[in-house]
Parts: sequence; C-alpha cells; structure tokens
Amino acid sequence: MASTTPSPPDRLQSLLPTTTHSQDETQSLGASLGALLSPGAVVALYGELGTGKTRLVKGIAQALGLSPTAVRSPTFTILHTYEEGRRPLHHFDAYRVQTPDEFIELGFEEYVADDEGITCIEWADRVETLLPPSALRLELTHVAPHQRRIARRPDVPAAE
Repeated sequence: MASTTPSPPDRLQSLLPTTTHSQDETQSLGASLGALLSPGAVVALYGELGTGKTRLVKGIAQALGLSPTAVRSPTFTILHTYEEGRRPLHHFDAYRVQTPDEFIELGFEEYVADDEGITCIEWADRVETLLPPSALRLELTHVAPHQRRIARRPDVPAAE
C-alpha cells in the first residue's frame, strides 16, 4: 500500500503561495518551510524593504532548533552563521553588495556547497548569477500594512 504522506515538494506546494497577516504568521510560515528543507538547501529571498525576509529566516532558524531572537539581519556584516541548531544556518544579506564578485570573495560558494547547512540569501536578485539551479526562490511582496504575499518565484532558465 502506497504512503499517503505528501512528499516535501508536495507539502511545499500546499504552503505557497500564501498571505500572512502579521510578523508572527510570517515567522510561522518560515518554521513550516524550514521543517521541509533538506541539508544543503539554498533559499533565495526577493522583496523590497520590510516585506518580511528576515522574519521568514527567523522561522527557518526556529525549525532548525535555533532561537529566532538570535537571528538578525546581516545587512552590515553581509553574513551571519548560526551553528547551535540541528544544522548550520548561513544567513546572507546582499543589500550592500555591489557585484557578485564581492560574495565570491566572502567564500559564498563554500557556504552554498555545505551539504549539512541551510543557506538563506536576502536580496538574492543582486547575486542571482551565483545561485544554484536548485535554490528555492521566494518572492515577498507588500499587500497591505501588515500583510505579506509569499510565493515561489519562477526558476531562472539555465544559460545556453
């Protein structure tokens, strides 16, 4: 008899797209997503200021057994790594990055190649060319003052 438990891609499909109505709901969605991520997953986050990118990462951290209050936006440092959970969380913020080469100089490719950790990248559009094809691309948009729409962004076609 076949299992009726949905596979992670099916469960992901059931979570997105969605609209959250508070920061807590956005964080809760992140926790649900984080529970579905396999080791080595890369989550690319797209959206304007204040759309909940860091809040979503806090939820992913929570799913990994990390304290969400420890997670801060790495806007000025570009990278925070949290190793206290079930697996490492590498949290990048490309907002201040001028070129993808800056990310390469930080060792970005080594973090993405970490088969045990989870990598989250805010402002991923600034380093799109560096993202692996398997990255989970999420678009966060304002709907109303306290509402955010979170949806999968279409995959980028492979270069020919």
